[in-house]
Amino acid sequence: MKLTYLTAIAMLVTLFTACNNNSSTKADAQENTIEQVAEQKPILEEVFADSTYQLTGVAVAKDNRVFVNYPYWLDSHSYSVVEVKDGKPVPYPDAEWNSFKKGEDGQNKFVCVQAVVTDDKGFLWVVDAAGIGLGKVYQHSSKVVKINLATNKIEKIYRFPENVVREDVYINDIRVDNENGFAYLSNSNTGGIIVLNINTGESRLVLANSPSVKSDPNYHFSPLGTELKKGDGSSLKVNSDGIALTPDNQYVYYKPLTDNRLYRIKTDLLRDFKTTETVLNKSVEDLGKFVTTDGMIFDKKGNLYFGDLEQNSIVKITPDLKMQTIVKDDEQLIWPDSYSISEDGYLYISNSQIQLMPWFHEGVVQFKKPFKVLRIKI
Repeated sequence: MKLTYLTAIAMLVTLFTACNNNSSTKADAQENTIEQVAEQKPILEEVFADSTYQLTGVAVAKDNRVFVNYPYWLDSHSYSVVEVKDGKPVPYPDAEWNSFKKGEDGQNKFVCVQAVVTDDKGFLWVVDAAGIGLGKVYQHSSKVVKINLATNKIEKIYRFPENVVREDVYINDIRVDNENGFAYLSNSNTGGIIVLNINTGESRLVLANSPSVKSDPNYHFSPLGTELKKGDGSSLKVNSDGIALTPDNQYVYYKPLTDNRLYRIKTDLLRDFKTTETVLNKSVEDLGKFVTTDGMIFDKKGNLYFGDLEQNSIVKITPDLKMQTIVKDDEQLIWPDSYSISEDGYLYISNSQIQLMPWFHEGVVQFKKPFKVLRIKI
């Protein structure tokens, strides 16, 4: 299966990039069409609902423990990371880590958590962007926290030098490769990929000036039917956001949020900190146009899952880059945000309703509460 997957990808990349296999900026990228929804579409099941606070991330562990995170974006905020127990949110790993208030030291508390991810070794990884309200990093307190799920204790805290995570960097999502000892994070504000050596703690920001991490200014991102605009009237533009790691750990896939292009790069280039920016930029592969998405995730078979923000649906992209809608629900899939796949074959989906935030409606909240975590069998 591994050989088949790699062979299929190699053939298709050759097809899509025949004119310039290393270009990340070619204008004639393949635009992929979505196949019709299958008659036997999966059923969306509710896993968790919160009627008060806006959530963004979900992670499910091997024993089906479910974790959810809440960014500190709006004034209405309480805990940052919870474990769902009997349908209720319980601050995780403890109340102290979830007790941050503005003005306090955020080094050893969660400030503004953007994502939670479980790995294959029994750890929960928490991405604390520390950018309250999507603003500048609060007192240099951005970090990645690794928690041992067996003991519910913090295993390690990764911090970043200012030349990697400046005050205008918003670390967004993470994928972990325990086999090679690296993690990859997206920077959704200014754009770029942060490569983290999880053994030494060394890190660097790469591709920060690559067109592949910048949202296409000509794409009109319209999750509500018309282009989504901020309070100042400008169009919402979010750079590299969704990030995924292939099952064989050989490629990182990533894309800007507010356009439909998809890119990838080999991880061996990223892992070698001596690889120059020139080489990295030339090594980015443009896989073509698909749909807009926030998060994304690979299953063990090499299928890539997106949440189509403009169509309130979940799509699957097969290893041969064919795309199919697997479920659509205008009432429940309201900005499908982040994903996690359980051992028993369920895709967990958090719904953050970002397009209904007061930022885009003259300060008026438009949320259709509760905020939900859903799942479908894949």
